Order: sequence, then C-alpha cells, then structure tokens
Amino acid sequence: MRTVYVIGIGAGDPEHLTLAAVTAMNRVDVFFTIDKGEAKGDLAALRTELLTRHVLGPYRVVEARDPERDRTAATGGYRAAVADWQERREAIYERMIAGELGDCGSGAFLVWGDPALYDGTLRMLDRVRERGGVDFDVVSVPGISSVQALAARHGLVLNRVGRPFTVTTGRRLADEGFPPGVDDAVVMLDAAGAFAGLPDTDLDIYWGAYVGTADEVLVRGDLQQVKAEIVRLRTEHRERKGWIMDTYLLRRRTGS
Repeated sequence: MRTVYVIGIGAGDPEHLTLAAVTAMNRVDVFFTIDKGEAKGDLAALRTELLTRHVLGPYRVVEARDPERDRTAATGGYRAAVADWQERREAIYERMIAGELGDCGSGAFLVWGDPALYDGTLRMLDRVRERGGVDFDVVSVPGISSVQALAARHGLVLNRVGRPFTVTTGRRLADEGFPPGVDDAVVMLDAAGAFAGLPDTDLDIYWGAYVGTADEVLVRGDLQQVKAEIVRLRTEHRERKGWIMDTYLLRRRTGS
C-alpha cells in the first residue's frame, strides 16, 4: 500500500522542525511540492533547505503548478471559489500519487505550520481516496503552527485561567466584528487587515508577520493606538516581498 505523509514544518524557523517530522521525512521516496510562483520563492527555498539538511537517503522532488484561484470572490461566492480550487488541486494530487509512487512507495507533502490548522491538504487527500482512483494511507505529522510561534514570540499564554480562546479568520472578523462573548481571539488569513476596522476601544493586539523568519516583525499594544502602524508595516512588507503571512491575537482588557 502506498503511504502519503502530510508533515507540518513550522511557521518559518528551520529549527521548528520536530524530531517526528525528521523521522517521517527519512521514510519518504518522493516529496510533492506545489509551485506558487516567484513571490513565494523564499518559502520554497526553506523546503529545499529542510530536505538538504535532514534527509539522509535518496529522494525525488516532484513539482506541479498551483491552479489559479479566485481570491476576489465576495462572501457569498467564497466557499464556491475555494471548492473549485480544491477540486483542481485534488486532481493534481491524484495524478502525482498515482504516477510517481509504486504500490508500496511513500510520498510526502510538507505543509506550513500544522496540518490540522487552516491547511486543506488532509481534506483534499481524503476526497482523493474516496474517489477510489488510487489507494494509499495517510499519515499526519503535527508541526508548530503560526499561532504557537506568535504566542512564543510575544511571551503569551493564549488562554486565561479557566477561559477559552477562539481561532477565527480575517474574513469573518470583517463580516461579523469581534466575536460576541469572546475575550481572546486569534485571527488568521486576514488578507485585508480587518483589525483596522474594529471600533472596540478595549482590545489589545499582539501581531506578527513572517514569524520565525529573518523578516519577522512584531507589534503589540492598544489596538486603536497601534493599528495604523501595523497597516503601514503590512503595506511596506507586502510591497517589498510580494506577499505577507501574518497572525495576531486580539485580547479584551478585562482586568484579570
């Protein structure tokens, strides 16, 4: 039976790779990569560095071009746009697994952060298996997520004593505002900087971009006082690098 590993490689620091991830990488014959274009070339370079540094035996790298995705869809069409893009990605995954792995071969996808948090690889592979065109087992290897890295860099404990925290998206924050009944919210995938539109005057923000990399930038403070600085930094770094990967915690000041 073929085996496909989905291995979390952390948020950008090469030293965040876990021993479990290194062990799994050394069981792999073929590493599958998706080319996201020149703007994400430094992320591809990190994958190459990790393979060179940690994989001791022979291996191959098989690359495919990422299908185009409609990122301009309004809220009503967002899910449909994502579903269409994922379906085309799944077809690529199926071709690569069927064409590059022998009956007992092993392959791997190296994914940013943790495979279980805002990454669709596991879901897409499940759907490929359900279609029945190619048989394989899936092994998920956890990694350090951008949420964990952000908390560490700011010296945070995400949950306060006896209380939960919420993980949400920038799109939901923009559409719905700060989640009701929540005091601590981690926000991911915020392409538009939804934090800047919040009217709340009792929130602190702990923001980080490119966390764990040489380009890391951090800001913390009263949301209303520092949001303009964060917007400026986001704009400057996006223009310089062609992309930005940021995460932040919004924390309500409650006196405890």
